[in-house]
Amino acid sequence: MNVPKAGPGKQLNLEQVTWGDLTWINIENPTARETEYLTENYSFHPLDLDDCLSRQQRPKIDEYKEYLFIVCHFPVFDKEARKTNPSQLSVFIGENYLITLHKGELKPLVKLFKECQLDEESQQEYLGPGSVFLLYRIVDRLVDSSFPILAKVFDNIEAVEDEIFADRRSGMIKEISILRRDVIAFRRIIWPMRAVIGSLQNKLRRFVKDDTAKQDLEVYFGDMTDHVDKIWDTLDESKEIIEGLNDTYDSLASNRTNEVMRILTIIGTVLLPLVVVASVYGMNIPLPFQSSHYALLLVFVVTLVIVGGMLLFFRRQRWI
Repeated sequence: MNVPKAGPGKQLNLEQVTWGDLTWINIENPTARETEYLTENYSFHPLDLDDCLSRQQRPKIDEYKEYLFIVCHFPVFDKEARKTNPSQLSVFIGENYLITLHKGELKPLVKLFKECQLDEESQQEYLGPGSVFLLYRIVDRLVDSSFPILAKVFDNIEAVEDEIFADRRSGMIKEISILRRDVIAFRRIIWPMRAVIGSLQNKLRRFVKDDTAKQDLEVYFGDMTDHVDKIWDTLDESKEIIEGLNDTYDSLASNRTNEVMRILTIIGTVLLPLVVVASVYGMNIPLPFQSSHYALLLVFVVTLVIVGGMLLFFRRQRWI
């Protein structure tokens, strides 16, 4: 494998694998030097090369006479921020070449390219059927890599649900908000990808000459489209579950507040007669039994009778 150079002493951040007539060029963290190399060796539109360097380009497929330019986004989970972020993959595909440009965050793609670099059988398996089926293998792996992220989302949802119903609600608002943000970000990645992946099959057919291969192409890309739809449906389900958890948390918090207020109201009502009696006998005026040695006991008995009567009344009314 020869690594092209941009000029004297300048090494390009570019690797390639060739099998038969097909060449796969992989570029991680593309810069202007790599796009200049592509400009010199391929007839790509300058705007497409600019899109490869843009920070965030919307998913799309641009058709040209000799090639297709494809931009895809795939989810990558950020453990520190606890959020799913989009990672862009730009692809130039022609009949005899496939060029992928990305930031190196898409581990399944990086792993697949390393396999093809080191193993001749992998080269034959993945590059042998042609550029279209190589692209299918790449996109299919990246789509399937979304399922572990989905599983992690569901694990987090179940953990929050257990915490809510275990009456450990400290910080639950923050946890629910993080989950909602993650699912919204995930949905924002998948929604435009459904249209792109759904239209790939028809747009790539012109690079496949064999009729049998075209039938296989329909089956393979149909299966991949089903996977994307499953991811979207799962995200919809996750969104509904999180909304339900939020409503449940609000309901439980409201019920808890009402319960606390009810108990405090009963306590305040029960203590009110005691305060009244104590206030009356604390006045600096002559009152019945005030000079008796049993005045304190009498006050205690009176307040006890009043409190007992009130508690009995509350009990019969089923307020407590």
